[in-house]
Amino acid sequence: MEFRLLYAIFASFLFRVSKTTKLLIDMSIQNNKMVSVTYDLYVGGENEEPELMEQATTQNPLTFCFGIGMMLAEFEKNLHGLKVSDTFDFKIDSKDAYGEYEDENVVDLPRHIFEVDGKLDEKMVFVGNVVPLMDTDGTRINAQVVEVGDQTVTVDFNHPLAGETLHFKGTVLEVRDATEQELASFAGGGGCSGGCSGCGGDCGDGQEETSSCGCGGDCGCK
Repeated sequence: MEFRLLYAIFASFLFRVSKTTKLLIDMSIQNNKMVSVTYDLYVGGENEEPELMEQATTQNPLTFCFGIGMMLAEFEKNLHGLKVSDTFDFKIDSKDAYGEYEDENVVDLPRHIFEVDGKLDEKMVFVGNVVPLMDTDGTRINAQVVEVGDQTVTVDFNHPLAGETLHFKGTVLEVRDATEQELASFAGGGGCSGGCSGCGGDCGDGQEETSSCGCGGDCGCK
């Protein structure tokens, strides 16, 4: 009798575990699902050697809420319907990513707007660094410093990945329902959730980050 009871308890446990595992495996990427993926992002045209631009790893994956505009539309289109352990390998043309590189987005600004008490903030303003600026409407935008002159500072307002074809290779780590708290935080303007290395998402300042993801990366985020 005791053996039968133990067997029944064990069988019930196995059934619950297998049912839960099946639900996790069967859950596919849909709207309002929290998704975690790893990826390698390569850039480069057809006649160029692909360059590894950024990575999201198992230790620091890209985690986001699907279908609410956190990521590039084409990035989500290629992930839609995938499940845990599925792999992906796709390219996004520049026109569907961050657009073409525009020369007119490189401008000279008066040096004094970068000065504090008459001195240039050299810890912030140096060639290659991305600095936060504000337009006449009060919208914060980011720009990369191209040159620092005696009278002007040349900055580039193009997205760092403008003109690039994005090539993503990765694996789906997790798919689950977003909690009510998570959905509420996104509706209220919350930023990326979880690791966002290399993702180009909007971090709430009106400007895409330098990674595909956004808050730390530029992965498919916008």
